[in-house]
Amino acid sequence: MGPFDVGVVAAAKGCPSVTVPQSVYVQPIQIFNLYRGRTCLFPYQCASTSLVRASVPYHPDYQFLNAVPPYRRGGFQAGSNNYNGAPLLMDEQARIGEITRTTKETDVKVSINLDGSGICDCSTGIPFLDHMLDQLASHGLFDINIKAKGDLHIDDHHTNEDVALALGTALLQALGDRKGIHRFGDFSAPLDEALVHVVLDLSGRPYLHQNLHIPTQRVGTYDTQLVKHFFQSLVNTSGMTLHIHQLSGENSHHIIEATFKAFARALRKATEYDERRKGSIPSSKGILSRA
Repeated sequence: MGPFDVGVVAAAKGCPSVTVPQSVYVQPIQIFNLYRGRTCLFPYQCASTSLVRASVPYHPDYQFLNAVPPYRRGGFQAGSNNYNGAPLLMDEQARIGEITRTTKETDVKVSINLDGSGICDCSTGIPFLDHMLDQLASHGLFDINIKAKGDLHIDDHHTNEDVALALGTALLQALGDRKGIHRFGDFSAPLDEALVHVVLDLSGRPYLHQNLHIPTQRVGTYDTQLVKHFFQSLVNTSGMTLHIHQLSGENSHHIIEATFKAFARALRKATEYDERRKGSIPSSKGILSRA
């Protein structure tokens, strides 16, 4: 099977069974859904006591050599029983949202894994939007899959809007009751001369304030007016309070990309677990709801 980083082993049910080498001692910790439709036994973790040698199902797709497991980012610590301060979740509680939105104008399918590794598989028919969604996945460490077909022969407006509406709905679904998360996030992202600051609150209350000043009407074929419309649509369905402030910038591409990067990092911070909160809802009211 080869060497494993800090004794971490990944495995999938239904795969050929292989015995862990004698030199690798592991202790099973939790079961969860790593990828949709695949229930995985993960992670196996070195422990200081009660060490056991295990025989586990095995498939090469589930080796993560020299890497922190995708399910929980933020640092692997041998002997701990959590990642990012979060209790390990059973597979039915994995933070994944999936939505299909079909209208006379568009057909959009979206899935998002909040505890991903930055994988983006997005095809909207709008190249610049695909590029921005890649920034969201990469810098937020979300796994995002979006497939969209729309009336692009008219313009990009409906597809841009419905992708954002569906993404916001999937995000809302993935967040669940929001127990234990930071809730608030902020980040300033530079891109050459452009600097954009984003602050957000996963409050359940939709609100957008932005002061982007994009100097050109288009970047490639993308209408830059659609940037604000994208975030307004996402805010409306996710129940997010979002402030976007442009501090500097002259190049339209730089300004928009810095916006998406800052948003990704702020959202990553807000959705990550707060160890001190110990699974409680981050609200003095005891509830965070879109309704």
